[in-house]
Amino acid sequence: MSSGTAAKKRSVVRWLVWLAVGAFFVYFGVICAGIVRVSRMDDARPADAIVVFGAAQYSGHPSPVFRARLDHAYDLFQRRLAPVIITTGGQGGDPKFSEGGVGHDYLLARGVPDHNLIAETQSDDTSESVDRVAAIMQRNHMQTCIAVSDPYHLFRVRRMLQQEGVTVYTSPRAQAKPLGKWARFSAVLREAVSYIAWRTHLT
Repeated sequence: MSSGTAAKKRSVVRWLVWLAVGAFFVYFGVICAGIVRVSRMDDARPADAIVVFGAAQYSGHPSPVFRARLDHAYDLFQRRLAPVIITTGGQGGDPKFSEGGVGHDYLLARGVPDHNLIAETQSDDTSESVDRVAAIMQRNHMQTCIAVSDPYHLFRVRRMLQQEGVTVYTSPRAQAKPLGKWARFSAVLREAVSYIAWRTHLT
């Protein structure tokens, strides 16, 4: 192989590498834009169920973040947008309490009847929560849900539930105070990476 041919092949390889890198960053940017767009949406409407994605609990008590999600779900329930609330989340190392169980008990104490509550208590992450929620909904002949979580989490939640054949409306929980610029950037970046990892796993 002549030096000229070798140089040309190296040039083509470099061009293909840069093209792939550029395509990835465009894709990454589209995902980030989608995360921000969904975070600003509240399209809650009548559905078969309200699904509250779990967050930390401490010895049977929801953390402030989890409580805010549960309170928002309670408000949606009071508006009669869905007859059932599904709480999600496993034990996370706690031998006595699960996030789903704590969420169930918190809403029960707030006055939601037990027959209007379903607790999913086995999942360790968002992907498992979605799988188990989809199975619960299928068993109960439910097709639509309002997903409740933190704003930047909802893009991934929506796509995951749609992958399971669920029609999803999103409704972000209220935040006590607006996130700073760096916190917003970190949240979007983290969710974009998590979403891409999930999509890569699917393929």
